[in-house]
Amino acid sequence: MKLPAATRIHVSDTLSTENFMHTVRVWDLPTRLFHWSLAVCVVGLVVTGNVGGNWMNGHEWLGYAVFTLLLFRLVWGFAGGHWSRFSAFLYGPGSIVAYLRGVNGQPQLGHNPLGALAVFALLGVLLAQVGSGLFADDEIAFAGPLVALVSGEWVSRATSYHKDLGKFMLLGLVALHLLAIAYYRLVRKARLVGPMISGDKLVDAPAIGSADSTGTRLLALGVLAL
Repeated sequence: MKLPAATRIHVSDTLSTENFMHTVRVWDLPTRLFHWSLAVCVVGLVVTGNVGGNWMNGHEWLGYAVFTLLLFRLVWGFAGGHWSRFSAFLYGPGSIVAYLRGVNGQPQLGHNPLGALAVFALLGVLLAQVGSGLFADDEIAFAGPLVALVSGEWVSRATSYHKDLGKFMLLGLVALHLLAIAYYRLVRKARLVGPMISGDKLVDAPAIGSADSTGTRLLALGVLAL
């Protein structure tokens, strides 16, 4: 019995689509662990910083953890998997403007031009926040470990930045990050969270994958320990 023409075309298209789907490892395990560890630490820093008191001890250690993660990510930006390297999402002004205008360029499995800006901004703000925390002194429950190395004026500036401008810049970037995830999921039907958990994306054409072998994971562990 022959199927109606429309049905035959539908089945054929479905099989054709499935045959050309490819699973590509975009985010290697070290990058994924960095991402989620950083998220947990930032939440912890906000909570402990706002509660204050004895919680500032935990705030300090979480700051050290974030500093370690950031140093790891800076190194991993040159030694990590293909899509984790800075060279994979370092865009020029022209690419950013084209993306904002909706001009389709070379598809990127990793960070798009706006996502790349957000990554660099977040890394920079976090480094400034951690750096200022090392010199901050609230004169109540916390004094950074490097306070004695600078003048009182610099301590005051670092403390002011850490508690006000730096804090609100960080919270603003985090809020934008969450809004972007929601926008891409609801409007553009693109899932960003899933690949950051599994590491893989399903694409309709072969693409470069990120190395994620036992060797690269041991390398990441060595970088983190260092």
